[in-house]
Amino acid sequence: MRALFGGGQGATHFRDVPDPLISNGLEAIVKPLAVAVCDLDIAYLIGLLPTAQPYAFGHECTAEVVAIGESVMNVKVGDTVTVPFQISCGSCSRCRTARSLDCTTVPPLSTYGLEPFGGGVAWGGVCADLVLVPFADAMCVSLPSGVDPLHAASVSDNVADGYRTVAPYARPGDEVLVLGSASVGLYAVATSKALGTPVTYVDDDHTRLAVAQRLGATIIESAPGGQSYGSFPVVAAAISTPTGLMSALASVEPGGIVHSSGIQFFGVPDLDYLDMYRRGVRLATGRANARDDIPAILALMAQGRLDTRLVTGNVIHIDDAPGHLEHQLTHKTIIDMRPH
Repeated sequence: MRALFGGGQGATHFRDVPDPLISNGLEAIVKPLAVAVCDLDIAYLIGLLPTAQPYAFGHECTAEVVAIGESVMNVKVGDTVTVPFQISCGSCSRCRTARSLDCTTVPPLSTYGLEPFGGGVAWGGVCADLVLVPFADAMCVSLPSGVDPLHAASVSDNVADGYRTVAPYARPGDEVLVLGSASVGLYAVATSKALGTPVTYVDDDHTRLAVAQRLGATIIESAPGGQSYGSFPVVAAAISTPTGLMSALASVEPGGIVHSSGIQFFGVPDLDYLDMYRRGVRLATGRANARDDIPAILALMAQGRLDTRLVTGNVIHIDDAPGHLEHQLTHKTIIDMRPH
């Protein structure tokens, strides 16, 4: 079968790889219907974060179940599912306590399609004709009726990444500030509106600002350089610059929280921890816990409250991806895996 590879300072390209085979009763094989390009993938594919060699691409997808092991109970052949990017068993102590991102059954950082970040070597990428799901009952989450597989492709990771910066923290009467870049900040805006929380969005990208405004945010055109944008109880820092993090901390009210979903590849500023302590400010970071947040996200989508369609800036067909994908990544891209 074919699988898409990218990075390594070269063009995206197909490679022939072995078809997956079910080897035990817990597994399933799925056929991807749509694959979303993660914000992190963009940095790898365009060389902002150079990779030593091409990697098996793709970790956000919706898919059709085409085969299941004899012990699989929660899904059946023909079901349309979303598959979280992190590998999790569903039965270890961490999975049972909503910490599936650190499942103890598999090695740390086990994910699809993120070899450069430390995971994905054993699991391959999801931008392939077929994908093995090792723990089908835990990892295959059926899409509710009416949820379009194309627009749910990023639920596997980036939608969950935006959701987790807002949903655990926003309370009635709160207002959220989002410092945005790429798609995660826009998903944080969409989550805020789904929860009925007023939201202000800061960015210097005109296209993303327009999307945020259409989603219902108050927009501020600005490049966060350490300045304050007011005083907010919840600040979603979907930005990966030291000055962006400083702006987030300068904009949070006493007793508030900054949740940084941005990956600080380029260093962090000197933080005034004493001042944060005195003001009771919390700073949270870390990877998304996708599998545990997916049911709540899908419920909001099924209710028509969480609309991800505006965030998708580009849809291309898988046949057009090799050699061209890396030139179409200005904004969120979805790869349509279905036959023409």
